[in-house]
Amino acid sequence: MAGDVVNLRMARKRKDRKDRETKAEQNRISFGRTKAERQHTSAENERIARLHDAGRREADDSPAGD
Repeated sequence: MAGDVVNLRMARKRKDRKDRETKAEQNRISFGRTKAERQHTSAENERIARLHDAGRREADDSPAGD
């Protein structure tokens, strides 16, 4: 009838360790890139933006009813 006894101090520490590991994993993904990788991504994003802008149509200043 009685459930397992849980040591709250150990449970809190276990949760804190898990939270720190999750944050560390996110930081490794966000900040763990070399300068060359960041420059490559930046150049690729600029290239895509130029291609996207090149496909835009110019706005027609004359009224549509003429």
